[in-house]
Amino acid sequence: MENKMNKIDEAKKYILGKIEESHLPDVALILGSGLGELADSIEDAVKIEYKDIPHFPVSTVAGHKGQLVIGTLEGKKVIAMQGRFHFYEGYSMQEITFPVYVMKALGVNTLFVTNACGGMNKSFEPGDLMIITDHINFTGDNPLIGANLDEFGPRFPDMSRAYHRDLIELAEQVAEQKGIKVQKGVYSAISGPTYMTPAELIMLARIGADAVGMSTVPEVIIANHAGIKVLGISLVTDMAIGEELEPLTHEQVVAVADKSKNKFMDLLRGVLHEVKLI
Repeated sequence: MENKMNKIDEAKKYILGKIEESHLPDVALILGSGLGELADSIEDAVKIEYKDIPHFPVSTVAGHKGQLVIGTLEGKKVIAMQGRFHFYEGYSMQEITFPVYVMKALGVNTLFVTNACGGMNKSFEPGDLMIITDHINFTGDNPLIGANLDEFGPRFPDMSRAYHRDLIELAEQVAEQKGIKVQKGVYSAISGPTYMTPAELIMLARIGADAVGMSTVPEVIIANHAGIKVLGISLVTDMAIGEELEPLTHEQVVAVADKSKNKFMDLLRGVLHEVKLI
């Protein structure tokens, strides 16, 4: 694990070499499919392409720009991932979650993670925002497999409150103040890249999942390992109800995300404005 710690340190040092000390971030944002536009609102922004950061993977999916944006948003010092990495791109779980450790090393203690997902709860509809209350890891892997990074957290991290209850409550309050409809539910992560079959979706719904996607859970596992508080919000871009399943393309997902992005960004900015940092 010494080699991985060296890689984290090298990435950290490269980023520090690009920013002023006053830009050191407190909050990280991981922005999913079609949702990266929020990073364009960051003030005094320093932009660093992933390909230039030592040991960072590179985004290969449409709707993911592939850069870090560091600056100020709603009065908070932030670091935003404008595009993320996915297991289905061929990266290992350790590679796709590497940036979370780097952000912790930079001083981040709070993470807002977003994604586009399929809604399996029949009370949902496309365009809904879902605050994640818990998750099911159905990827078949875990980013903590292998030697433990004792510098960040314990061998067996607790996941009983993977999504911070105070942040969930704050997000609900902000949504109510702004008149934004929100749902709450359990997010299930699959490996992808195929969308699920009707039988698979019926199974996930029966075991308690309200939404399904191909991201988020690995990053949340590492954030919890590293002691980072997490707020997760999903944008429901399509209905993934097994008994009523219709064909779906990635272009459709991005199109719905684009139509709903303004209320999503409004909610995230509102929570960021109100959040109290430790």
